[in-house]
Amino acid sequence: MSDNLHPSVREFKAFLQKHPKLVEEVRKNGRGFQEYYEKWALLGENDQFWDQYKANVSDNPDNRSKQGKAEIMERLIQMSENIDLDKLQKQVDNVNKTITTVQGMLGQFQSNKEPSQRPFRNDNLFSAFKD
Repeated sequence: MSDNLHPSVREFKAFLQKHPKLVEEVRKNGRGFQEYYEKWALLGENDQFWDQYKANVSDNPDNRSKQGKAEIMERLIQMSENIDLDKLQKQVDNVNKTITTVQGMLGQFQSNKEPSQRPFRNDNLFSAFKD
């Protein structure tokens, strides 16, 4: 079907792909593409009027996510530069000692724990009444 279109219409469609904000504007105000097609035909593709409708690199969702990831990586690198490795090692050692102490205490409680009484069994209850 797009093969049947006039070449200028095909060019305008390609122009719209480069200017997604223009498509949003048309959909928002409901005027239709005819008005903008006529302006495009009169002004040409390179007129400053169209600059307001060009897609910014930062508007693309893929580019935004890449920028967000790059910012996160940059922050992580900055944070890692400020880490004192000696302090970090001491903190890890303290946590390790705390875990070892808690494990030792749990082991003592388990070994000191008296074995629980045998659960009540009813299989011998009526054994005296057997024939």
